[in-house]
Amino acid sequence: MKALTWHGKHDIRCESVPDPKIQDGRDAIIKVTACAICGSDLHLYDGVMPDMHSGDIMGHETMGEVVEVGTHNAKLKVGDRVVVPFTISCGECFFCRRGFYSGCERSNPDRSKVTKLWGNSPAGLFGYSHLLGGY
Repeated sequence: MKALTWHGKHDIRCESVPDPKIQDGRDAIIKVTACAICGSDLHLYDGVMPDMHSGDIMGHETMGEVVEVGTHNAKLKVGDRVVVPFTISCGECFFCRRGFYSGCERSNPDRSKVTKLWGNSPAGLFGYSHLLGGY
């Protein structure tokens, strides 16, 4: 598939990358049909967001069609049209159960790094550095 990849400050490339694979039973894979540039992408482009690695795939404002779902994903089916939020949430932790998905306690595997920097950790975020999950 094609993706925008980060290779350093002001170095963004459109490259062929491996197709995604289901890694968790709750996952879904979509074929992106439209996307946008977010103001937060400029933090990556300008090199001010730490913990980016050369080749990281950028982007988190997408919509598309579901092409594959994990075995534990009861809400989506192949062919569904979806809009993808910036945040990644488990739906089960303290914050998610109360509707505060951006505070998800489980979706950022690198919580300790960002907590040292910011004093707390938000949810994992698509396309926004390894500091926030590396997704």
